[in-house]
Amino acid sequence: MGEADADRRLGRRALLVGGAAAAVGTAVLARDELSRLWWRLPDVEKPRVAGAVDFRGARWVAASAANYRRADRPADYPVDRVVVHVTQGGYASAVSAFRDPSHGAAAHYIVRGDGRITQLIRELDVAFHAGNREYNERSVGIEHEGFVTDASSFTDAMYASSARLTAAICRRYGIPADRTHVIGHVEVPGTDHTDPGPHWDWERYIRLVRRARA
Repeated sequence: MGEADADRRLGRRALLVGGAAAAVGTAVLARDELSRLWWRLPDVEKPRVAGAVDFRGARWVAASAANYRRADRPADYPVDRVVVHVTQGGYASAVSAFRDPSHGAAAHYIVRGDGRITQLIRELDVAFHAGNREYNERSVGIEHEGFVTDASSFTDAMYASSARLTAAICRRYGIPADRTHVIGHVEVPGTDHTDPGPHWDWERYIRLVRRARA
């Protein structure tokens, strides 16, 4: 067998091996895509543990299913934002609103003035909190008890607790702890909200988030 024939055979073998590898790779990609699509079909859900929380120590209170959409994040939607909100009211009224199916909105978490954290929607799911579908799909929403016009709403305990929560979310999804990725509701395109307002200390908050993340 001449060198030219050997080269041709080696070339055909490499082509066959390469084609098989490509086919395997394509099959794996197709399987992963089908898996993602499967969990997004109506009435098909991944198993959930009732009352499970994503942040250790959070209290679970379920929001109305009308105020969020079941999902499998970050498999179907990458999570790359944290959106900071203010409830414009007390903790109890915010929880009541998020449990009301006619309200049409809810955040993943509420942080009380005393630092207590309540989770109402799993991070897997898309909460209707930002008023912008794309931002809803890619973000975790955190409400804070209080009023945008009342600086006393934002206590030391609230800042510390919320910063630990945001740091945990940033670690989980590889989100940079900066003002590009940790934003206020007012910064969401198309919103008419002003929260967290002028009294929210962003410099302090980001410093606390970075310290907690480290």
